[in-house]
Amino acid sequence: MQHRSSWNPYRRCHGTGSGEVNGQPAENGSSNALYRDSVLLPKTEFPMKLTGQKLLDRELQIQQECGFADLYSWQRERKAKNKFCLHDGPPYANGDPHVGHALNKILKDIRNRFEMLRGRQVHYIPGWDCHGLPIELKALGDLGTSGLSPLQIRQKAREFAEGAIARQKAAFQRWGVMADWDQCYYTFDGTYEAAQLKVFQEMHSKGLIYQDYKPVFWSPSSGTALAEAELEYNPEHVSRAIYATFPLVTLPPKIASQKGEAHVVSVLVWTTQPWTIPANQAVCYMPNAQYSVVKRVDNSEKFLVATERTASIAALLGTDLQTVGSLLEGGICKHPTIPDKQVPLLPANHVTMVKGTGLVHTAPAHGMEDYSVASQFKLPVECMVDEDGKFNELAGAELQKLSVVTEGNDKVISMLKQCNALLKEEQCVHSYPYDWRTKQPVVIRPSKQWFINTETLKDKAKEALQKVRVLPESARSSLLTMLDRRTYWCISRQRSWGVPIPVFYHKESGEALINKYTVSHIAQLFKEKGSDCWWELPIETLLPPEVLKKSKAGAVSDYVRGEDVLDIWFDSGASWAAVLEDSRADVYVEGKDQIGGWFQSSLLTSVAVRNKAPYKSLVVHGFAVSEKGEKMSKSVGNVVDPDVVINGGKGPTEPAYGADVLRWWVAESNVFSEVQIGPSVLNSARDSISKLRNTLKFLLGNLQGFDPRLQAVDPKQMHYIDQYMLHLLREYSIKVTDAYSEFDAGRVIRVLQAFITRELSSFYFSIIKDRLYCDAEDSLGRRSCQTVLEEILDGVTRSIAPILPHMAEEVYLHAPGHDGTGWIKSSSVWRRPGLEEAVEGACAIRDCFLSSIPGKNAARYDLTVAIEPGLLFELMESLQEEPTSTTSQLAELMMAARVNLATKMPRDLDPEALLNHGTFLINLEGGVIREESAYSIAVTPTSAARCPRCRRYTANSADCLCPRCQSVISQAH
Repeated sequence: MQHRSSWNPYRRCHGTGSGEVNGQPAENGSSNALYRDSVLLPKTEFPMKLTGQKLLDRELQIQQECGFADLYSWQRERKAKNKFCLHDGPPYANGDPHVGHALNKILKDIRNRFEMLRGRQVHYIPGWDCHGLPIELKALGDLGTSGLSPLQIRQKAREFAEGAIARQKAAFQRWGVMADWDQCYYTFDGTYEAAQLKVFQEMHSKGLIYQDYKPVFWSPSSGTALAEAELEYNPEHVSRAIYATFPLVTLPPKIASQKGEAHVVSVLVWTTQPWTIPANQAVCYMPNAQYSVVKRVDNSEKFLVATERTASIAALLGTDLQTVGSLLEGGICKHPTIPDKQVPLLPANHVTMVKGTGLVHTAPAHGMEDYSVASQFKLPVECMVDEDGKFNELAGAELQKLSVVTEGNDKVISMLKQCNALLKEEQCVHSYPYDWRTKQPVVIRPSKQWFINTETLKDKAKEALQKVRVLPESARSSLLTMLDRRTYWCISRQRSWGVPIPVFYHKESGEALINKYTVSHIAQLFKEKGSDCWWELPIETLLPPEVLKKSKAGAVSDYVRGEDVLDIWFDSGASWAAVLEDSRADVYVEGKDQIGGWFQSSLLTSVAVRNKAPYKSLVVHGFAVSEKGEKMSKSVGNVVDPDVVINGGKGPTEPAYGADVLRWWVAESNVFSEVQIGPSVLNSARDSISKLRNTLKFLLGNLQGFDPRLQAVDPKQMHYIDQYMLHLLREYSIKVTDAYSEFDAGRVIRVLQAFITRELSSFYFSIIKDRLYCDAEDSLGRRSCQTVLEEILDGVTRSIAPILPHMAEEVYLHAPGHDGTGWIKSSSVWRRPGLEEAVEGACAIRDCFLSSIPGKNAARYDLTVAIEPGLLFELMESLQEEPTSTTSQLAELMMAARVNLATKMPRDLDPEALLNHGTFLINLEGGVIREESAYSIAVTPTSAARCPRCRRYTANSADCLCPRCQSVISQAH
């Protein structure tokens, strides 16, 4: 049997040692009991386990005693060469804290604590998004807005938001999030609103903000315009789709030359929104596409459709097909439901051949692309829908006051039937925009609104985004796609709870009065009094004579104040201007829903004002979902409440896990995908923390009474295995630091668990227990070992502190002399040439030894190692100078009773000895020195007796101590 080994930095020396050597000395038997008190067993009050109310009390006690509330202010006041700024995206102040908040806030806190520990001054100001319709609706409840003034509505909304903020803030503090909770930002603060208006004014002065009458997403259920980011698309929406005919009154010349009479050909259109037919102003076709006239078999009716769509329409109608070319210019149709109205055939790039007939009914008032066609061809934009989503008087008496998405839609279909313009109707399941707050369908209707011209900002924004680091990188394409989709951004809302748009309108002409003088004056008032003053103060104060004079405007009595408020995405999108000390944040960290939300609105406003992104990097995390990967829903009953996770719920199925388990769950998860949470995930997190506690308890117990300032051993004097552990600790610290820097706390945990399981528990701890427990208390070997345990405790505790701050502080309370500041200490001095090769070589030999006695106790055997003169022999000699030893470093590593080291096997070898051999590749100085050395081993049962004190098989007889223990006992007396 041959063992061939080579050193590599990722290979570790594992293997089981003696179960007896690893255990504590037995207490039964007179001789064992006699020496029990002389064995230096671990002693610490650090508890192995904390559960239930004891755990909760301990966490709260630690937060109090260790100054969690003052930590942020402390680190802000200390001197630091480098700064780290994580700008907090404001959560919405409309409800209780949930696991989505926990995921986001703890993820941020882990990074902030890491940066603080490594000496940077952290800038992190928590904020809240306080305006908007959801808060207004929840605050008013069943009352609605009827009979309430804007100030009354605002008062109720403010009180509601303040209550939600208080509950969320208390939860964030309980989770251990580091911040100055008395210095947060709120989008309803006057100073914040003033900074926001400054951004508004600068964008307006550059011509990026303008007022226009154009189609917007309109929510009848909310009574306001919506931006793209305020929509949810329902993929299961069902529409009554129709095929309708528009008779051609003037044939396109190419068709006319082939077909003769005009009245026999009708344009066939398909739409999922029949209610928009009355507002039709044109029918659009795809430029350069082929179109055909198709003829019904049964009645000679002829329809104009796209050639590419004829196969599907043939199945629908059964027709003879004839291709006539694509020159449809000049064609004019008769409107199907409005007598004497004619509409042109027009080319448009938005027409596709994916569905329908290849000819698109065009209502400029009710479609974004339709509006573009109207702008190009100077078509009228007639809005037939009011703010409640009902037909107005322009639609005619038959339709007036009917809701366009329900009975109005039905009526239009009925009217098309009556005039023989309805060819076919079908149910169509498709994606359709809904109001994200009310969960009701929206419509597109034109209204006079304020817009940001994102079309002119897009290229600059994309250029700025190229300089931003995005994690995960895959999110970058989504950001760019969202930017492309947005040609303009509607920023006005017809509600009361928000920042008023600082505009005045002329009573006669309706012309807007807005300029740098008016906006600057209003911003100053908001800073001093808050935005309620827009309604509280007389217009003479809002628009004083000096401002009117600078604006070259008429008398104040000629004007009225505007009633619209700003979109809340503009509120939060201007947070960089109100909050950031420096020009850019190091990072923004939010969920993937902010790709089209806060990430984008912040980018657009910052690029508009400063020509750069407000962030250097973006971290985009997934959503918290149930253990089955489902979206959480109260109706399904799978909602996980973070308060119940920490404090426990009803019954044993909902135990109190405490805040550190919640934090471990966040850290352990792959936050770049959907993050699952539930009982099994939380139980696993609790078990992992328990195993970590066990390791920390072992370290603390064996450091009882050790003062590193007086008793630490210089690395050069340490045992090789101890020096080797310092080298592994340095490797560990590098990996952990890299993982934290990449926002990969999951990798931190994997590296931590591997280090504890493999390097510590299975390897180092099992080897050193004998030296720790049984060597003389102040011996060099024991102090060497304790010096390393001290470094390990320090390194491990610091490495877990960003994730488990309560546990880290608990360790420091049981380990006097630690201040808990600073990152893991690691020194290249710990990396000694030849050190790794010596230990790794010994481990290779040990593996060979243990494989020779599978399942047996290594402590019961003597081991003879024969190595030809060379590098490997010299390395093993550094671990055991004498030819035979029971106490050498090599014997300790082998965990054998005795080790004999020679250049060749002795002639008088026991014929019953188990023989084995292998090779080890030594690689020194980066591969400059390479030598493959062969070794042989012989394993024989030891003839020595078991020492009653240390339980190693190194005594001359069963009733006497081994030489080492004799020496220790005699020194003690």
